[in-house]
Amino acid sequence: MTKFNVIGCGRVGQTLAALLHQQAQAQVQDLYSRSFSSAEQAAKFVGAGQPVAELAHMRNADVWLLSVPDAQVGAAAQALADAQGAKLAGAIVFHNSGFLSAAVLQPLQALGCHVASAHPVLNFASPDTGVRQFAGTPCGLEGDAPALAWLHSALSAIGGRCFEIASADKPLYHAAAVFSSNFTVVLQGVAQDAWHSAGVPPELMRPLTEALLKSTVDNVLAMGPAQSLTGPAARGDTAVVQAQGEVVKQWNAPAGELYKTLSELAAQLKKHGKTRI
Repeated sequence: MTKFNVIGCGRVGQTLAALLHQQAQAQVQDLYSRSFSSAEQAAKFVGAGQPVAELAHMRNADVWLLSVPDAQVGAAAQALADAQGAKLAGAIVFHNSGFLSAAVLQPLQALGCHVASAHPVLNFASPDTGVRQFAGTPCGLEGDAPALAWLHSALSAIGGRCFEIASADKPLYHAAAVFSSNFTVVLQGVAQDAWHSAGVPPELMRPLTEALLKSTVDNVLAMGPAQSLTGPAARGDTAVVQAQGEVVKQWNAPAGELYKTLSELAAQLKKHGKTRI
């Protein structure tokens, strides 16, 4: 069975290691994190693997996962290359960044590793939710052919829906995920702040959010963005958009600018079926 090492025992690393172990796609071997206690916790959650205190102490593996924040991927790749050296030749190494391509793993590629990136498009709120919700998750892949072949097979086996994306397109691809998920959360925060300022009783915040958010998601999934869009910008109520935008700007200047920009995009979406013309 494929021997699998993990560097970075956060939510994504724990989720993937647990699923690969549960579905017998890999033998989870060594787990490393900047905090040894995090590696210990990961081993308990995964139900397999040995916590390791030093990169140099990690055993040889067929596949390595660098599940660290984007800003640390390059440094982690260099640290692994320095610690393991020529022993890594022929191994597959991949990271989870949606923004960075496999090129950031060049120090490892120079040692003869097959490198790739695999970005599961899922909100990993916790390892528990990640494991429960992973089935059907789209996974954007790019990198070397041998690494892609293994990732296609292993991630599909644990419920992923794999697709390949060009390295040059990764920043825009990831920005789309940010718009779809992260900014949706931000907009909910803005909406709740505005309701609070407008005097909506706290006990009604959840019902308001739930009613609008659930119906919006259901409509977008059933009909697509353009057909689901409602509101003053979609109706062409320019006077309402302008007046309401000024009110929002007085309440919160950045939110006012956001309201103006989103209203313009909403009008384009309703008219042309897309936000870019």
